[in-house]
Amino acid sequence: MSTNYYRRVGTARPSHLMYTAGIGSLVDLPNFSVLVKGLEAWSHAGLGGAEYILDEPRLRTAVNRRLQLFGNQQVTELRTAPWQAGSDTDAKGWHVQGTGVPVTPFPQWMRCTRCNLLAPIDSGAFELRNNNPRAPHEAQFVHAQCVTRGRAPLAVTARFTLACVNGHLDEFPYAHFVHRGQQCPKSPRPLLKMNDHGGNVAANVSLQCAACQEKRNIRDAMGERGVRELPRCRGRHPHLASFEPDGCDEDAVLMVAGASNQWFPLTMSTLALPPAPGTGLDKVLDARWADVQQISTPELFDAFSQAPMYSFLKEYDRDAFVAAVKARLSGGSEEDSADPGVPDLLGPEWEVLAGDRLPTPSDDFTMEETDITGPTGELFTAVRQVQRLREVRAQIGFTRLDAPDPDNPQIARPVRLWRAPLNWVPASEVRGEGIFLRVREDVLGPWVERMAKSEVMTAHREAYQRFRENRRSGRLAASTEFDSMAGWPGERYLALHTLSHALIRTIALECGYSSASLAERIYAGDEGQPRAGILLYTAVPDSEGTLGGLVSLAESPHFDRIVRRALKDAGRCSSDPLCSERLPRTPADYLHGAACHACLFVSETTCERGNRYLDRRFLVPLNDDGDEVLTPATLLP
Repeated sequence: MSTNYYRRVGTARPSHLMYTAGIGSLVDLPNFSVLVKGLEAWSHAGLGGAEYILDEPRLRTAVNRRLQLFGNQQVTELRTAPWQAGSDTDAKGWHVQGTGVPVTPFPQWMRCTRCNLLAPIDSGAFELRNNNPRAPHEAQFVHAQCVTRGRAPLAVTARFTLACVNGHLDEFPYAHFVHRGQQCPKSPRPLLKMNDHGGNVAANVSLQCAACQEKRNIRDAMGERGVRELPRCRGRHPHLASFEPDGCDEDAVLMVAGASNQWFPLTMSTLALPPAPGTGLDKVLDARWADVQQISTPELFDAFSQAPMYSFLKEYDRDAFVAAVKARLSGGSEEDSADPGVPDLLGPEWEVLAGDRLPTPSDDFTMEETDITGPTGELFTAVRQVQRLREVRAQIGFTRLDAPDPDNPQIARPVRLWRAPLNWVPASEVRGEGIFLRVREDVLGPWVERMAKSEVMTAHREAYQRFRENRRSGRLAASTEFDSMAGWPGERYLALHTLSHALIRTIALECGYSSASLAERIYAGDEGQPRAGILLYTAVPDSEGTLGGLVSLAESPHFDRIVRRALKDAGRCSSDPLCSERLPRTPADYLHGAACHACLFVSETTCERGNRYLDRRFLVPLNDDGDEVLTPATLLP
């Protein structure tokens, strides 16, 4: 294969590498597909250091707790993907061509679009052409020996792969499959032909050996028959260029390279917020122990408090803070003994957003109180403008075939991003603005008590149990300790989530951002620590700073009008009466009631729960039944 080509083959946003196509996944380029390599292949050499490191101690601590499930790895840095400024002005420069996220072509079997030749890349039949440094998307493989009219035809990726529940991914064994597990009698490494015959019943792709003319259809590799016909999984991790030393005892499953279940990310995210004013020292030390453990003298406290990233120290008494650090140093760090699991990332955010005192403004977070006028005050105790915020996200692994579930770890098996433990994981950040809403507890609390044993909420709980049971993958052994109600978000979450979606759909029409650019964070807490908050904010990579269109809607009288309009729109749907009468009944296991794409559903990137746990009847009366309504009558249309 020719080496006279530029190395860049495409571009991707940081958020795309985090949620859509990160390490271990296949990325579809215009002419072929590539697989993102593991962390060992990433390099930040020669690019500086500080600008690629995202400082967020609370997220770093949470990542370390989750990574204890993989072993004893400890992360000290959250790094962005390597990039280089100047790619537009000097696209031919070595410093641009040699910088980026490393990928490799995968699957490595290609098919000529003219003669249907099927062969691996290293067979010498195909040539990579990527001669325009300013157009990496034009990179392509061609079949140089199949020249007609002076132009070599395009070679495209053969789309079939093998995967297993342990997260392994491998090439489809075309030669082995065609010859039914035997060697070709005429060639040790035969070339093949692939013909797609189309049809509307099932895949109809025939494979034929060019040497012995043996022929077979890909349908034989599908379903239960395919499990018998295909070889066992070899335990391959192509993103790490490795095989499991002990092999793999799972069955390999045929998968099309673009299938939606070939990769699911394991990610964590948090808002970069200062400690809440007046928060106990123990909580502050828990959140930022890695940064403050050296502040053991008054002189160090004074010096550190002058730095911008340590401005939160000004909220605390110097002597008390130093004494708390010394006490913890003498007794050891609590972070080291934390149990692995899912840390509470929303609790500290709630304390800042809903606190009685506003935190000191900074470059990462600024919040102001707004006046509540009119009937809106009967539903909210606080409406605050978050004029500046920063969200940091980190990827810690991925799964294949089955999506991860924090409440049921047995449902999918996580895959590492590295061969040997490293001190960093990939991360990204977004900046924007938002509106924080605190719902009145004297409204939400009685509603929860009233709804706890209602017929409507019972139907939602039973649907959740069916959903959990049905999501138990038949690929993995069933757990004897399975709890069908584990992870149930609770009645107050359903009410807050439904209200959030109603507001998002209305706000998107006026704030200047598209609905897909907005995101939500629901602070519902649990029975021990009930909360009642909603944060609606922008969360897109290109929203550097703030535009002000979102926070301005929190001002009076705009917000009162928006709430009234959101509730009015929630009272009707173009799919009514089908939508208004919907309630999950046996055997249905969908997790929404009166909600659909015409009234409450939003973009998948906007909703934190995939458009689940929604029901309009919790906000407005439907079908002349208002017993379940949370909203005060003064706000209803």
